[in-house]
Amino acid sequence: MKFLFYVTLVVLLVPLQTTLLPHLSVWNIKPDLGLVAAALVGLFAGELEGLLVGLAIGWVLSLFSAGELWLTLLTNGGVGLLAGFLGKQMSQVTSISLGVGLMLVSLAAGLFAAMNSKGLDMSQMWWMVQSVVVPQACFDGAVGAGFFWLLSRRFALTRLRTE
Repeated sequence: MKFLFYVTLVVLLVPLQTTLLPHLSVWNIKPDLGLVAAALVGLFAGELEGLLVGLAIGWVLSLFSAGELWLTLLTNGGVGLLAGFLGKQMSQVTSISLGVGLMLVSLAAGLFAAMNSKGLDMSQMWWMVQSVVVPQACFDGAVGAGFFWLLSRRFALTRLRTE
């Protein structure tokens, strides 16, 4: 049952990201649902499932994007793994802690992508960082915190609680 859910998530994420999100963008900034989904799967299901689902999401998103091929794959897989480890190690995961963590990871991935862009001088790179990377990182953190808050209200999170 979980496998079917993960396959459906991976397959439906690309159409959702490309068709629905342009209508929900704020100042033409769209959240990275692959990053958010990988973090939530890692947090709720564990390190291994977060890593595998994150790698699958990253691979599928890399196939349909014009960016660096391995950047999305490694970022989403790493976020799923990291969220799984943090979910096990932290005594109380809150939506704020998940939002801040997602914001920092999204910021690091965006900075790496900006530095990896060819043909940009320093002023263009700085413009890209301040007008795209930082707002998208904040948006990713807010979306991840919102989804975590909704899911934690709906499902029992026995894996994330210590008594």
